[in-house]
Formats: sequence, C-alpha cells, structure tokens
Amino acid sequence: MDQKQNQANKANNLSRRRLMRNGAVAAAGAAVGLGAAGSQKTHAGKKEKTRSYTPDMEYRRLGKTNLWVSAVCLGGHWKRVDKMVPGVFETKAWLSAKLDMEGFVKNRRDLVTSCIENGINYIDACTWQEVVTYARALKGRRDSMYLGFSWYQEEMRKEQFRTCKALLGTLDKGMREAKLDYVDVWRITMLSQSGRHTEGEVDEMMDALEAAKKQGKVRFTGLSSHDRDHIKLMIETYPETVQVVCTPYNPKTKMLPEDSIFQSIKKNDVGVFGIKPFVGTSLFKGDSSPDSPTAEEDDRLARNAIREILRKSVITAPIPGMINPHQVDNMAKAVKERRELDVAEAKELEEAMDKAWANLPAHYQWIKDWEYV
Repeated sequence: MDQKQNQANKANNLSRRRLMRNGAVAAAGAAVGLGAAGSQKTHAGKKEKTRSYTPDMEYRRLGKTNLWVSAVCLGGHWKRVDKMVPGVFETKAWLSAKLDMEGFVKNRRDLVTSCIENGINYIDACTWQEVVTYARALKGRRDSMYLGFSWYQEEMRKEQFRTCKALLGTLDKGMREAKLDYVDVWRITMLSQSGRHTEGEVDEMMDALEAAKKQGKVRFTGLSSHDRDHIKLMIETYPETVQVVCTPYNPKTKMLPEDSIFQSIKKNDVGVFGIKPFVGTSLFKGDSSPDSPTAEEDDRLARNAIREILRKSVITAPIPGMINPHQVDNMAKAVKERRELDVAEAKELEEAMDKAWANLPAHYQWIKDWEYV
C-alpha cells in the first residue's frame, strides 16, 4: 500500500471516529456547564484592538481564531540565557535553569516588557518550565499578551498521558501551578513522528481539546508536531479542533507545488507558528554573548532570516526564542525592514544557511525534512 493510500485510509477511519466523538464531547461540555460560548467568543475586528498594539509592528490574523498576533512572536526557549545570567543552568541543559534565581526572573520579566513595548503580543510556552516562567513574567499584565500553553512532559509524548482524562489533568495541573485563569491557545505537543500515535490516541486528544474549550479553560486549540504528513491529516480530519499548529519553518523552507501542507492550512484557515527559524542556533557564528565579536553579523543574519520567512507569507509568525531585550528590538527591526533581500543580503544568508545545514547536530537532523513542504 503506498503512502497516499495509507494516509487516506487513516483519514477515513479518523473521520468515522470523529462522528462518534462529537456527540460525546458535546455532552461532556453540557455537563460541565461553564459557558463554552463565552470561552471562544472573539471578534475579527480591527487589528488595532489587539493586545499591545503599536503601529510600528505588523499584525497577522491567526487563522480562524481571529486573533491578531505580531508578525514575530516570542518562542518559549531560552537556550543561551546563561550568557546573560551566568550560573543559571544546573547542568548543561537549558531546561535545568534555576527558575527562582533572581537574575533569571528579572531577565524573563525584562524580556517580556520589551516584547510588550515593541508590540510583540504572543508567547508560545511548551514546557512546564516555560509555562510557569512566562505566567510569572506576565503577572499583573496578563491581558498584554496572548499565551500559548503546552506542558509537553505530560502530554502525548508519554504513553500514560494519551487519554482525554489524563490530558485534561495535565491542563488543570499546569494552570494551577502557573496560576492561570485561562489559556489562549492549548496546542498539545505530539511525538516528533506523530504517525506513531494510534487513531484512538488521537481521538482522545481531540476529545480533551474540545472539552477544555467547552469548560471555558481554553480559548483556542491545536497541536505541535515535526511530522508534516501527520499535521496535514489532522488539519483535514479535525478542521474544527485544529485551529493552530506549531511547525518547523526556516529560510530554506519551500512550498511544494502540489500536496503541500500549506495548501491544507490555507483551505482550512489554520494559524501557524514557525519554530526553529534560525535552525536552533546553528545559523549564528557567535554564542549570543552581548560582547561577542560576531554580534553585529549575527544580528543581521537573524533579521534577514526573519525577513525571508515573512516574505513568503505562508505562516502567521515565526517564534524565535530570545535571551535579552536587544534581541527583541532586533526582531522588531526585522519586521520594519523591507522584505526583499538585496543581492548581497541574500548571498550572505544563503551561505550561512548552507553552513548551518551542513553542521546541524545529530538531534536536529530532522529539520532537513522541512526544506520542501
């Protein structure tokens, strides 16, 4: 059986399950009785009414959510924040950050402040560390930014969390620990090779997303995956539930002329956040230290990468992780610069991307799967 036929069979099976699921989810929402209409109510009105609007920032409609988000948003990762806060990592892993360390708390709050001042109005948090950290950084100004939520450690990547009940438990736990009254976007993190999820597991996940909306805890829903065929299948099978997706996207990414994931995205009006716009940190020559001898060159490469991504206009917004207000200012500058790179800029970016491509670490080789989509 070829790949397309296999995908078609999966879609047909999932569609049959969806018909059965919808009735159950509706009943669950009615039983909770927390006002689903209020949780999803939004307006596709003027973008000037969006959170932290500033005329110097460009805003894009996040698909059928009708939210207006900045053309560049804040990714949750802080992989080189130790260059700003020495000693913040318990180990070499960036997720080992001491979340209560005074310098780290200040760094994240200052970063969020800079985002708000620049009109950047969405944060994508995908680990429990990020959810807790950014909820704290938004304390007292929660309505200044939209917050994306994923507690990946207790979501679909772990077998014991592949039921509706378990996933709703994760949401409740995360909201409680982060002291959140609501979540703007719950986008569940799936396996990197998401085709490994069974139809039943996917159905349970969709039940959880729909139930959370019905309960008024979540405004909008979606998923994150590195498997573009699976994302395409989910969008086409669950168009009402998959409102937002998080996918890899970088300057090398090119849209296929036929059967592209972005054709399904456009047809179903899905909002898209692009992760790894700088292929991790592989694009840069320096280590992101403020006094790096290549800091100016790396800033230029970061801006040009964003300009190239925005020029293609197939995603809503790239979501780079950032470690200081200077990087936020640099991203805001990229949005204001012209989209079309000149010959010298295009050459420099192409050469830097080719070098980054050739030197990708083993755990990032999957990024190459997102060159032609």
